[in-house]
Amino acid sequence: MTTATTTVYTDPARRHDFVLLFDVQDGNPNGDPDAGNLPRVDPETMQGLVTDVSLKRKVRDYIDVLKGDEGRFKIYVQAKGIALNTQHERAYTALGKKSTGAKQDKETVDAARAWMCENFYDVRMFGAVMTTGVNCGQVRGPLQLTFARSVEPIVPIDHSITRVAITRPEDAKVVVSDDPDKGSTGKTTEMGRKSTVPYGLYIGHGFFNPHFAAQIGVTQEDLELFWQALQGMWDLDRSSSRGLMALRGLYVFTHESKLGNAPAHALFERVSVHRTDGVDAPRTFRDYTVTVDETSLPQGVTLTRLVG
Repeated sequence: MTTATTTVYTDPARRHDFVLLFDVQDGNPNGDPDAGNLPRVDPETMQGLVTDVSLKRKVRDYIDVLKGDEGRFKIYVQAKGIALNTQHERAYTALGKKSTGAKQDKETVDAARAWMCENFYDVRMFGAVMTTGVNCGQVRGPLQLTFARSVEPIVPIDHSITRVAITRPEDAKVVVSDDPDKGSTGKTTEMGRKSTVPYGLYIGHGFFNPHFAAQIGVTQEDLELFWQALQGMWDLDRSSSRGLMALRGLYVFTHESKLGNAPAHALFERVSVHRTDGVDAPRTFRDYTVTVDETSLPQGVTLTRLVG
């Protein structure tokens, strides 16, 4: 995906702060393994949480499907469990260096780090610690995401379900007679659990640092692909456990100055979400009103509404 000219929000030489608005209906947007995979919540406010790691996983998977076979867009942290050291060894093989034996010298590690940045999209954008085993150094990525938090408290619901697939063969139903009246032994169903949120509208925030981008070699195409991934990754990530998830807003504040022309938090406060009057229990996006204050933006700041 390339364009002839650089739009302000795809310029890697500028600072970008952005707001991400998405919702979930009858699904679990991000299960908590410490709580039986119930949807993550802030225990004091009961607002729902979705981790930055969960969002970046979606971005990685989208880029991998779209361009993962191409040279510069391989994905370092794979969902299919490829060992990180296996990825590191690819750099040493490409450079004609030995990845075992004596401790790697700084020149070799720096060369391996540069190779990883050039060839792996997520290393280039999100950064990585690649010092375990085969040493490829560390990268501080220019693109960072926060946890997303629901606008209001959510109601995690744990549903009981039944299934006809028996886990162990010894527990399965065994016919003991040709006479149906004499019955059988064993189980015909088992119980299971499924956790959902009836509805939740979440807000997340992100930041793009042009100083780190310049050090690593992030391009306009890299940034274009990231915005594309944020918009398209929800449809790629469909599953029965996720319910119905959708992107509802993507607002990018771009600065003329690499150091920024306004504090990020002040810009984020320009995007506000309120429950529509007369709605007691929100169940759709239409039950909320999103307001974006575009008046009197700080000098040197441009707002691009990619969605919403």
